[in-house]
Amino acid sequence: MRFLKILLSILGSIILLLILVIATMITTMDETPYKDMPYYSQWKQNVNAVKLDTSGGSGELRAGWAKVNITPSSPTPTAGYGNRRGKLYTSVHDSVYVRAMVIDNGSTQAAIVAADLLIVPPTVIKALQSKLTSKEIPFDQVFFGATHSHNSVGGWGTGVSSLFFSGKYDQATVDRLADAIFQAIVQAKARLEPVSLTYMESIDSVDIRNRLVGEEGKVDPEIRSAAFVTKSGQKAILSSFAAHSTVLNSKNIVLSRDYPGMLVDSLEKGRYDFAMYMAGAVGSMGPIEKGTDDFDEVKNQALGVQNALLSSSTVKEDSKKAVLKAVTLPLPLRDPSPRLTMNIVLRSWAFKKAFGEYPVFVKALRLGNILMVGMPCDFSGELVAELDAYAKTKGLNLMVTSFNGGYIGYITHDKYFDRDLYETKTMSWYGPYNGAYLQEVIKDLIDKLN
Repeated sequence: MRFLKILLSILGSIILLLILVIATMITTMDETPYKDMPYYSQWKQNVNAVKLDTSGGSGELRAGWAKVNITPSSPTPTAGYGNRRGKLYTSVHDSVYVRAMVIDNGSTQAAIVAADLLIVPPTVIKALQSKLTSKEIPFDQVFFGATHSHNSVGGWGTGVSSLFFSGKYDQATVDRLADAIFQAIVQAKARLEPVSLTYMESIDSVDIRNRLVGEEGKVDPEIRSAAFVTKSGQKAILSSFAAHSTVLNSKNIVLSRDYPGMLVDSLEKGRYDFAMYMAGAVGSMGPIEKGTDDFDEVKNQALGVQNALLSSSTVKEDSKKAVLKAVTLPLPLRDPSPRLTMNIVLRSWAFKKAFGEYPVFVKALRLGNILMVGMPCDFSGELVAELDAYAKTKGLNLMVTSFNGGYIGYITHDKYFDRDLYETKTMSWYGPYNGAYLQEVIKDLIDKLN
């Protein structure tokens, strides 16, 4: 009997200790309006302090482009679907690349990088930053994006969560990806030629759906492109669309670029000598799978987007000024508070322990009559129409892209914040009102780079 009492006492102490530990890890959601939070005023200070070159350069744009193959020599984990738990890919269906474009207007140089990866990993950015000095192109003047394939190279994530979304961390993979990005920029910079620039806007509402709330919500159906033509007649295009690169399902564990890869390949076999693709505001936006199997669906999705992009109804606007401005700004946020239930959240220190801690920033690139804004998240396509209309009142054509080298999860429309759904519960990490806050951030950048 005495032994039993001692055992119960020990168990009681252990249970009490566990309760105390759990209590230090969880709390309730902070619902303070974003304009009353310190991070909001900090953002305003950051953006108001930006000073940009207004000289306009030589009056001529020059551009060069290059790609570097990043297909591993042996299978790595695939990044994207959590239920794969970092399984190695079984074969290479199509190779993966880093593509870069360097633009120069005589006074400023900037680079645009599109990687055939799930995201541009923060670990890769950290390894890359020491290479991106003023001798080449500084980090603040490099605009990053990803195709967001869920069937590409993993092994770059840190923390417990990486075991689900990108597989076991491998420093050699991180270094190899960083070096490939750097080499693509160097090669592109060596190929600068005078170019003309045209903005293109196409509508494709039949290859995109609202995967968050279905027909209750809206989609972002615009394919936005920047087309370049050199004096020697070489043609390049950078395109962005909001439909997720998730045509290949989680059971198909092969290395592939998904539909953006087939789209880029098709454009390069046809009208263009070089093509790049960046995931747009993919939050809440999914593709419409049509076909007999995964790769038939990939073909049909790519063909649908291409037909819309090359349609005679595409709106085109030539850029008449060689404006080139680039800015990278820290993005202040409230402390991370990922949900365990709809009301109970993980404390920020526990989140950082599990996910790792990296700088968060927003990037903007003014290129002639185009303003590209790169967000560190899956930014919702439902938030873009208002921003697009606002930019056009300033004479700018807006391209919002996701995965700029930082990552803060999903940003959805605030009206859905209390929905018990994957994007608004599992992948919403920084509390309420971020839809409105990041819309204001982008409007501030539109005003600053106008």
